[in-house]
Amino acid sequence: PAWWCAPVVPAPWEAEAGGWLQPGNWDTCLRALLSLFSLNRVAANPKVREQVRLELSFVNSDLQMLKEELEGLNISVGYLTSFFFKDFILEHYSEDGYLYEDEITDLMDLRQACRTPSRDEARVELLMTYFIQLGFVENRFFPPTRQMGFLFTWYDSLTGVLVSQQNLLLEKASVLFNTGALYTQIGTRRYRQTQAGLQSAIDAFQRAAGVLNYLKETFTHTPSYDMIPAMLSVLVKMMLAQTQESVFEKISLPGIWNEFFMLVKVAQEAAKVGEVCQQLHAAMSQAPVKENILYSWASLACVKAHHYAALAHYFTAILLIDHQVKPGTDLDHQEKCLSQLYDHMPEGLTPLATLKNDQQRRQLGKSHLRRAMAHHEESVREASICKKLQSIDVLQKVLCAAQEHSRLTYAQHQEDDDLLNLIDAPSVVAKTEQEVDIILPQFSKLTGPLSVFLANKQWTPPQSIHFTAEEGDLGFTLRGNAPVEVHFLDPYCSASVAGAREGDYIVSIQLENCKWLTVSEVMKLLKSFGEDKIEMKAVSLLDSTSSVVSTDTSLGRDYIVSIQLVDCKWLTVSEVMKLLKSFGEDEIEMKVVRLLDSTSSMVSTDTSLGSQ
Repeated sequence: PAWWCAPVVPAPWEAEAGGWLQPGNWDTCLRALLSLFSLNRVAANPKVREQVRLELSFVNSDLQMLKEELEGLNISVGYLTSFFFKDFILEHYSEDGYLYEDEITDLMDLRQACRTPSRDEARVELLMTYFIQLGFVENRFFPPTRQMGFLFTWYDSLTGVLVSQQNLLLEKASVLFNTGALYTQIGTRRYRQTQAGLQSAIDAFQRAAGVLNYLKETFTHTPSYDMIPAMLSVLVKMMLAQTQESVFEKISLPGIWNEFFMLVKVAQEAAKVGEVCQQLHAAMSQAPVKENILYSWASLACVKAHHYAALAHYFTAILLIDHQVKPGTDLDHQEKCLSQLYDHMPEGLTPLATLKNDQQRRQLGKSHLRRAMAHHEESVREASICKKLQSIDVLQKVLCAAQEHSRLTYAQHQEDDDLLNLIDAPSVVAKTEQEVDIILPQFSKLTGPLSVFLANKQWTPPQSIHFTAEEGDLGFTLRGNAPVEVHFLDPYCSASVAGAREGDYIVSIQLENCKWLTVSEVMKLLKSFGEDKIEMKAVSLLDSTSSVVSTDTSLGRDYIVSIQLVDCKWLTVSEVMKLLKSFGEDEIEMKVVRLLDSTSSMVSTDTSLGSQ
């Protein structure tokens, strides 16, 4: 059974929704509903019960009406959001928002597609794409010093409570949460009867853990209960426990042979699964998580902890009881493995003496069988308490079959004097041959290394620079880690004349992405073209006060945005000057803007940072 299948349903709606749809009335409605259910259970008078059922039918009718109203709001939210973007573009950027109708529609279609994703990798990529787009939207449309009056609303996956915020924090966090949930569902749907299917499940669970861990470390003040750090820590442990169990299945898939070293490895792998499940159950039992964690989740963690601990003792018992010292046996290796199987041997026993003494091995093996039966009994008991687990037939069959197998094995080797020769079997040391760890989401590969391409930095668009290496000399050197930076630029070289500047970050050469290449790799690539023409794209860092930096011209603090209706916001100084001179002595219509500070006074920018 799946550990976790958490469908988080987005339900965007506007603050203007009036009347009984306001969130303040939901609590009253729910309290009334709960009171009616309670009264219906305890009322002994048939007339009272009949009246309660009638009231419940009215409540059900109101809930159907509420559902229809919410569906209507969901349909109209794309239209409302489009107006928000268009109005902001007109107000803040002084452009007609309808010019960007296609881009806004694409964004809204992307969000709509993310609301009901299918359970496959393509939809994971869709959610990731939307998350990255939200970063651009946040920079362009959501100033940190201003509330936009636009609500992003989601349901808490554990409590069902509606949560709303007026910034993109909740939206971005919820998209990440759903990405993690989607990875878990992909992992549970994998076919586990093949090595490839199990490895794919392991990868999916590790990626789920990585996304949830990134969410825990990045979004620390989300209003949704299912995304508080304590809950996310539990969910990460849950994913890693699922991963560890898949590793055990992968090792066991080819078959478990009755061979000493194979049984040692399988016993320790089973002990590892039991250990992580026990840690998970302990985390689920701590406040504030235990108040809202599903009881079936906590029960299943406890069941698996005991089940795999039982398997660890069972496999250890088999390797001890069935072991025989044959000619050519590598006793030194076996002694080392047996000593590493325990933290310490039982009192009076040593690894080598135990391997050579049939009686000691058999007694120690039967002690492990008794511990295995005790753990099996506890796992079956725990599963029988939880109604949800009672309904999972395959789980009940597996637990009962494993318990019965251990019992029959013990019965085959039981002797009358066993109670007189009791040995306290030590716990098996947990160990795995495949280390389980989280796989962090790779958001930055789409935009460049995270050390440079951060959301709080502004960049010029990539500028194409066409140049040649004259007699093998590029005219500049490189420095820094990926991405590399232009350094010591000769002002008269071909690259400088073409528009390169010191401090530019090289992002591509001949359409090959260079954001992740080192200095030596970029230099090798540049020199490979000899004296042929090279097309290099570079970006420059803008200052923190402006997305457009002033140019060093006679126009001073004015920024040219168009000339004769030609958009100039993305043109360089040389391109603008060329365009201006092309009109000769004709009258020129030029539109300019000025950058204002927060108090509406004009400010200038540092012209040394670059130009657009």
